[in-house]
Amino acid sequence: MRILVVDDNPVVRAGLMSILEAGGVEVVGEAVDGTQAVELARRLRPDIVLLDVRMPGVDGVAAAGPLSVLSKVLMLSYDTDADVIGQAVRNGASGYLVHGTFEADELVAAVHDTVAGRSSPLSPSASRAVVEALRREPAPLQAAARDDPGLSPREAQVMDLIAQGRSNGEIAGALVVSEYTVKNHVNRIFAKLQVRTRGAAIARWLGTAR
Repeated sequence: MRILVVDDNPVVRAGLMSILEAGGVEVVGEAVDGTQAVELARRLRPDIVLLDVRMPGVDGVAAAGPLSVLSKVLMLSYDTDADVIGQAVRNGASGYLVHGTFEADELVAAVHDTVAGRSSPLSPSASRAVVEALRREPAPLQAAARDDPGLSPREAQVMDLIAQGRSNGEIAGALVVSEYTVKNHVNRIFAKLQVRTRGAAIARWLGTAR
């Protein structure tokens, strides 16, 4: 697995790289802002980008859009602002972790799960921020987002579990089906919702996508 680490703080970058490399993840590059991150991602083609939010120039939220076209994006920040988290997800981020809420092994596991498409990692504070953002959305927008997206009853059930942050394995256990069956459902859901990541699917399903 190849990862690009993006953070303007050299101490944070060094710490993250040490954790990831100790966990068997290959760090192929590091960037200090969104512009450099996009340039490196185009050249290095990492499997995932670990992306900070607050950076000079092009910040992480803005960079999440072009980066999500090139690879999976996992936000990693101290910022718990609901609007920031919601916009990052809308821009294509697959997950959002808040510093201080996870251990080193949990970060490595989140990276693996994101690349494999097994889950959309959200720290507890990030989950609360997403709920807060949803509560502030106008009711008509939420209703429109859920109006006949073309999902079958079973696909809707799977999507509800994805929105709870469940992995494919957990969904398979809850529905008493194989993980292969769940993966097929997820692929069809993504096609119908016209999204590429679990984070974007959650945003669209819950009504945060505009």
